[in-house]
Parts: sequence; structure tokens; C-alpha cells
Amino acid sequence: MCGIVGAVADREVAGILLAGLQRLEYRGYDSAGIAVLSGNRVDVRKTVGKVKELCDNVGLMPVCGRLGIAHTRWATHGAPSELNAHPHVSNGRIALAHNGIIENFEALREELIAAGYSFASETDSEVIAHLVDYYFQELGDLLEAVRTSVKRLEGAYAIGVVSKDDPNRIIAARMGSPLVVGKGIGENFIASDALALRPVTDRFIYLEEGDLVEITRTSVAIWNIADESVIRATVRVEAGHEDVDRGNYRHFMQKEIFQQPQVLVDTLEGRIGRTRVLEQAFGARAPEILDDTRSVTIAACGTSYYAGLVAKYWIEELAGIPCRVEIASEFRYRNVAVIPGSLFVTLTQSGETADTLAALRVAKEIGYEHTLTICNVATSTTVRESELALMLQAGTEVGVASTKAFTAMLADLLLLALLLGRRHGMTAKQEAEAVAALHGVSDAVDQALALDGRVLKLAERFVDKHHALFLGRGPMFPVAMEGALKLKEISYIHAEGYPAGELKHGPLALVDEDMPVVAVAPNDDLLEKLQSNLQEVRARGGQLIVFADPESGFREGKDITVITLPKVHRLLTPIVYVVPLQLLAYHVAVLKGTDVDQPRNLAKSVTVE
Repeated sequence: MCGIVGAVADREVAGILLAGLQRLEYRGYDSAGIAVLSGNRVDVRKTVGKVKELCDNVGLMPVCGRLGIAHTRWATHGAPSELNAHPHVSNGRIALAHNGIIENFEALREELIAAGYSFASETDSEVIAHLVDYYFQELGDLLEAVRTSVKRLEGAYAIGVVSKDDPNRIIAARMGSPLVVGKGIGENFIASDALALRPVTDRFIYLEEGDLVEITRTSVAIWNIADESVIRATVRVEAGHEDVDRGNYRHFMQKEIFQQPQVLVDTLEGRIGRTRVLEQAFGARAPEILDDTRSVTIAACGTSYYAGLVAKYWIEELAGIPCRVEIASEFRYRNVAVIPGSLFVTLTQSGETADTLAALRVAKEIGYEHTLTICNVATSTTVRESELALMLQAGTEVGVASTKAFTAMLADLLLLALLLGRRHGMTAKQEAEAVAALHGVSDAVDQALALDGRVLKLAERFVDKHHALFLGRGPMFPVAMEGALKLKEISYIHAEGYPAGELKHGPLALVDEDMPVVAVAPNDDLLEKLQSNLQEVRARGGQLIVFADPESGFREGKDITVITLPKVHRLLTPIVYVVPLQLLAYHVAVLKGTDVDQPRNLAKSVTVE
């Protein structure tokens, strides 16, 4: 959510910093600030609200200097205010901008208070500024002060640090939050997103976990987590708007499917530590609100609704509290019984979906105690009207049929389920196992995408079909529904997603050799039940396509095609197993010649009832 920009140059940097913040506005924020070394002082301006207000402030009271940092803040610790806004300053000499969450800030704060430091803000970030100042006084070197400080931090961070007593360099570091270095001629930069620096450079170094960097006007030096001097590759990024350019892909939907590994990295960065979910990523009041939560109601439409259905399994398993999932257009028109201690969660890619927004407003009127939205657009109405907001970090999704926003939404919902589980009996070991799995989910999705060629061959079987059935059990039932939705949205083939156990209660009557039946089969507690259900299909001449775990026991035959997916932690199977279903829908639509990115009768953002 937050954004960092830093610059050291042979020219004035205030304009560069402010322009960088404006390019980061898409990330969402509630305050902004800038710190520039001006003569022998740190000149700071901060405002609550939009970057434009900060620009107006600087216009009235200019800041002049050739080295500085700037920041847009999304409140986690402490409400939006000028005092809580970044950059934070310690003893008038150290200025710091920070993205992320420091888990051990309270212990460090107490230690620094005992050492004589006073705190002006409620943030965890100010602790880092004072810690750097403390070690700067002890060691006399800014680089070593930052190096020593970050070794004491637990959690996630990307930081940029400057000092009036060391006026020719910026020291930066990252762990769990993104940070890039931009390289110029007679000037160098840092930013939380390369987009912020596009007007001033096209050459970037993407820092790795644990990297520490020193930038001056003419040099960039990097040390890894083991304090070894390293050289990171410089990448040239062509100018343009990646999200609205298909690049080498035939369609936006295809591009967005293949973006999912990186989207998951972006969504999880700064939100998970080595063994824990960082709850402050949900907002400043998240701990208090989640402590109060005794039940969850999720409202959504379409693909987001299916994500909510997956989350119901996660929340009830991990936290043991009731979770109900509502179609937003139905929720707003029925008399709802509100369970005390309920958290109302809205899921919406655009943040402007009319029915979902109306459901949020109804929920607040009828007595839901707290609200959270999981959304892809930080400036949307749903974000503004919810107490807590968690962004998907999926980037612009152009294709009408949602893909990368769906998997990002699942990742965010799993974080919510883990935080609720922590409060309701889930062990630290269980959380650590799930977080470890999340660290590897991007690689697992990458492996699923490698099946593209096999899925393309499968798609040929669907071109002349008029109906298809998708089956799953447990949390894979909503994944089956999502797979069916994708196929019908863009190929115009009628498809239904069903719980496999319901076959004999109706759908089995439709099964014949002319109807493809797709099943998703992870190796979970319901695998044997699913295998029995699928035998019912084979007994009636149905042609089965099974996306299966490598240890599921399915074998290829004349009436069954098996595609093996990577082995993943059971909680992550919905995120990984939906990927080949997206690919299947995409390839069928291409083979049928339909409009993949803009299917008939559908809109990307449904802003009317």
C-alpha cells in the first residue's frame, strides 16, 4: 500500500520525489510527506490526504536540496495524521521512510524510551528512525547504523534513510517489502515500485530479500543478508504502461493468467513474515477488530463470490467460527439476522460493484459491528466506506473474465483466515506451516502454468460441445464453479460447477459421451469420496478430465485423461488448481473465435444493479 521514493542528484530533487509519489497513488494511501536535506538541516513537509495537497504545501513553502526521500502512507499503526505521516525524523538529523510492519516495535520502543528518546507518533516506523539515530551516535557512520538497526527488526520492511550529518548518500534496505534502485547519470534513486521512477530512468536493480544498499550521485553499492558485497543485475525496462499493453501475449486474459505468480508475490509481500501473518497489514484497527470477531459474513458477486465460498472452508476450519457467504444482490433485499460480533467482508475487484457496495451499506445499517473490504482499487468507494481494507496488488485487470484478481483474492482471504485462526485455537506451528507454504505458492502456480501445452490439446475436445460439467469436493467445489464460470463467460459453452457428491441427485442424468466432465482432485480427506463419484461418470460413458495431485492414484485410460499438478499444502490447492481451469477456458474461447477479453453482454465493472 505505502510508497517510497528517494533521490540523490546533481539537481533539485523535490519535483522528482513529488512526481514519484503521484505515480504511486494507485497503491492507496491516506497521508504523504517529503524530507529534503537543505543546507545543514532536514526540511520536512507532511499532509493528510492526497499528494496534491502535499504539492500545494511545497509550492507555498518550497523545499530545496539535492538529496531526499518521500512517502505515501496507508495507516497501520496509528490513525492518519501529520504526526503519523512519514518521513519520520529523529533528533533533527535522521529522516526515514518505511513500508511494512515491524512486529517487535513495542519492545524496541520501550528500550529507546529508556535511552532517552521521545516519540511523536503512534507508528512502528518511528522506532526505526530512533534506532538508526541511536546507532549512528554510537558508530558514527550511517551505513553501519542502518546495517546494525535492521538486524534487530522483526517483520517486513523497505526503508530509505538520510542524515544531515552524512549528506551525500541514501541508505536503503528491504526484507519482505519491495524496493528497487533506479540508475541515472549523475543521479540515482530508490522506490517501492519502478513505476515511480519511469520519468527519470529506465534502468533498475530489483533488490533481493535482506539487501542493504548505499546510493550516491555516482555509485550504487549493495550487500546481501550475510553482509557480503554483491552485484545485482541492472534491468532495462522499456517505457510504457505494462498493464494496458498486451506485450507478447495474444490477449489480455492470457497475459493476466501468466502474471499470477508475480501477482501472488506482490500480494503477499509485506503481509507475511517468516512464520506469521502480519496483521497490521489489514489496517491500524485490525488487531482490535479481529479480536472482536466471532463470526464472518462475506458478500460478493460472480468470481468474487466463489472466492468467498473457498474462504468459508478456510475460516470455519482454521478459526472454528461461523462464516456465511452471500450473493450481494440477494443479501441487500432480504431480512438478515445479524450474529453478534460479526465482521462483514466485501470482495470486489473494482470496489464499485453496485450490489456489493449496496450490501456494505445495508450491513452497516442493520448492525454489523465491523467492515472489511478486499479490493483491487485503492481509491474505490468500497475502500473509502469500509473500516479495514486489504488491497489485492493485482495491478490493472483488463480482461472482463477475472483471473489474477481471483487468485490474489484467495491469498488475501487465506491471510484473514489465519489471523482469525490465531485467535481461536490454531497453533503457532499450524500458522508457520501455512505461511511457509504461502512463501512457495508463486512457484507452484508457475509449475501449473507450465501445463499450458497439455491444456491446449484438451481444449480441442470442447470446441464442438454445448455443455460441460465441473466437479469438486470441499473447497474445490467453489473452484469447480469458478472453472465453469470461466468457460461460459468467454466461450459461451453452457457449463455448471457441482459438488461431486450431488451427481446422483440430478446431474448424472446429463452425463453421456458428448458431455466433458472436468474434476479437480487434490490429495485430501475427500479424495476417496471423489474417486467413487467419478466412477459413476465412467459407468455412464462420460469422458473424464481430472486435474490431480501426483499421489491421487488416478490413472489414464480410454475414458479418462489425467493432468498432474504440483504437490502443494492442502490450504493452497484452490489457488493452484484454478489455474489450469483458467487456461482451459482461454484456449477453448480462442479455438471457437470468441472475443476473449470483451465477451458479449458482459462488463468489467458492474456499477448498475
